[in-house]
Amino acid sequence: MTTPPFVSTDWLAERLAAPDIVVVDGSWYLPAQNRDPEAEYLAGHIPGAVRFDIDTVKDTASPLPHMLPSPEAFASAMRALGIGDGQTIVIYDGAGLFSAPRVWWTFRTFGTRDVRILEGGLPAWREAGLPVEEGPQRPRARRHFTARLDHGAVADLTDVRRALASGSAQLLDARPAERFRGEAPEPRPGLSSGHMPGALNLPATAIIENGRLKSPEAIRAALTEAGVDLARPVITTCGSGVTAAILTAALETVGKPAKALYDGSWTEWASRDDTEIARGT
Repeated sequence: MTTPPFVSTDWLAERLAAPDIVVVDGSWYLPAQNRDPEAEYLAGHIPGAVRFDIDTVKDTASPLPHMLPSPEAFASAMRALGIGDGQTIVIYDGAGLFSAPRVWWTFRTFGTRDVRILEGGLPAWREAGLPVEEGPQRPRARRHFTARLDHGAVADLTDVRRALASGSAQLLDARPAERFRGEAPEPRPGLSSGHMPGALNLPATAIIENGRLKSPEAIRAALTEAGVDLARPVITTCGSGVTAAILTAALETVGKPAKALYDGSWTEWASRDDTEIARGT
């Protein structure tokens, strides 16, 4: 049985001191957001939380942003953070719901069974009047962590091309509609906006309200309006594989898990000279 993606602040507060609970600050922001996740962590985080930076825990050999590292590199990074096999991992971010699903998806893709997202993130924790602590991460003993990559959860360029050509899966893009239509620039300099021919668009912001996912009924309605057939496989995508994971979590919430997430996403597709870019709706 699939573990539900989200837990409440009350749920975490009751278990915060439990030795098998690990809280992870997975905050990350686009440059235009003008936020420094490391500085924000030092200024205040959930007590005992460790800091997970997707721009550090990545494939350092890839020119693409925050691509999945190898299983060996991921396991090494998690051991250094004091995260081990058999623990329950709860991830949050400082925006409410932005980058935490990417970290959730990463753990899931490397075989972690019990990993959750804190509903409402750090803003909800603060609003509930729950404690935060300042300063660097508390020392944690190294633990054994096993990483086994689920290759089927990760789509690459070949998988996406095949899905678009054959119709074997639907490509669902989480970017804002204006970027999808090619009417607004991409946040990464030199990258054209537009979309993969045949892709569908459901901006991640359309299914978020006050830092939380909307109700399952509202999510289903938004998916239907976007043209998604929930009886068919879905590959999620976005600018660089971050907000695509919000769609992945949303699909999980309505009982229709995504087939895969396109890790390279639009940054890979639009940076090549052998891929077609569509514009308009």
